[in-house]
Amino acid sequence: MRNRKMMMLLCTLLLVLSACSNGGSKGGPSTTGATETKTETAANDTENKGAEKETEQTYKTPDMDFDLGGRTIKVVSWWDMTIPEDNPDNIQRKKNLEELQKKHNFKMEYVAIDYGEYQQKVTASLLAGEPLGDIVRLGKNYTIPTLVKQDLLAPVDEYTKNPAAFNQNVTNQYMQYNGRGYGFTENQANLVQGIFYNRTLMSKLGLKPLQDYVNEDSWNWDTFLQVAKEANKDTNNDGKLDSWGLANPSPLEFALASNETSLTKENKQNLEDPKTTEALNFISRIATEKIARPTEGGDWTEPGQFFRQGNTLMYAGALHELSGIKKDMPDVDIGFVPFPKGPSASAYHSYEGLYQSLFIPKAAKDPDKLLYIWEKINDIDSMYDYPDQATYETLFTNEEDINNAKEVAANLAVLDHGTFPNLKFYDFLGEIVGGTSVSTVVEKYKAPFQAAIDEVYGSK
Repeated sequence: MRNRKMMMLLCTLLLVLSACSNGGSKGGPSTTGATETKTETAANDTENKGAEKETEQTYKTPDMDFDLGGRTIKVVSWWDMTIPEDNPDNIQRKKNLEELQKKHNFKMEYVAIDYGEYQQKVTASLLAGEPLGDIVRLGKNYTIPTLVKQDLLAPVDEYTKNPAAFNQNVTNQYMQYNGRGYGFTENQANLVQGIFYNRTLMSKLGLKPLQDYVNEDSWNWDTFLQVAKEANKDTNNDGKLDSWGLANPSPLEFALASNETSLTKENKQNLEDPKTTEALNFISRIATEKIARPTEGGDWTEPGQFFRQGNTLMYAGALHELSGIKKDMPDVDIGFVPFPKGPSASAYHSYEGLYQSLFIPKAAKDPDKLLYIWEKINDIDSMYDYPDQATYETLFTNEEDINNAKEVAANLAVLDHGTFPNLKFYDFLGEIVGGTSVSTVVEKYKAPFQAAIDEVYGSK
């Protein structure tokens, strides 16, 4: 935002200087004046268009004047959402809230409920018509379509048009049902997932830097498998592998997102989509060609533990794990690249399988005023150049790693198969990893998948 404003200011200054220069000159062919006029007109048109774009991007709801009569607005989440004063952006948000509380005569209260009992408690309160909060955080998997179909939540898309205060993708894409947006958030950042890799081990093994593949735009499933195989080595010549290329034996969700596909698509199973088939065959290759480090009988944390041992090159994981990884591996240089592109993908992606945001219960009073307040709290001129900048610059010391994180965050894929309680995801994945052909597994599961979807959406 600040960069755009500065560019507009510079353009205006240049135009002023140009006008002064032209005014001081004498004589010259008439064609020169015509050319200068056209140039100035074009520059003005460009500036006007830029100003129009700026106006569009900074839409604000017109100021409202109302008195909430001392009402307490409760914001419920599985963590305390009280605005901290830990950076200039949050200090401004806190100041905005304090001013709004005085102007509109209300108090904001933040309520935290333990995650383990959160879904049950909040859902029960919605069903009873007595929501625990005026603004509640909910997971998409159990909200859309289930709670929305029961008319328990209010659509919010007509109130969330300010892109500085609301993440437009959340309302207009991720939290949509029947053409309306129900979820919202002020958070402009997305979950970052991709490949963490051990640069120290990479150098020790004499492998081509992974960043080179990204720079060459050749970081794809084939080069990924090639690198993993190259890192599977017996470095001490005792007849056993003691270095491995990949910690994760079955990164199916990464594969789906990286090929721009999914197992389900709204109210339909998506197993027969060619993109999905490609992703399933990719996971099958990892298993049947024994590319990943073999399990030692551990649980879901095993791949991360393998990576921490320092003898496994790559681990597919999420950014929130990085601080723990670096703490456990203080003498190792950790890098980050996107999960490689699938054959049908146009960009690198991150993914989210448990997406969540804020909602307004249908029983809450004055949803327009609640969202107005939320907008005015969060409509700030951020000091940061991009979302989560402070986090990235704290976790990464390499500019290329930061750029990779920014790129995948900008292309978030939300996977919805977790919406369906009776969709046997792990049974399905187990058969793929166990060596059963993809065509056989797809044929076996497409009907049960659709049945599980119909239980939630209702069959037509």
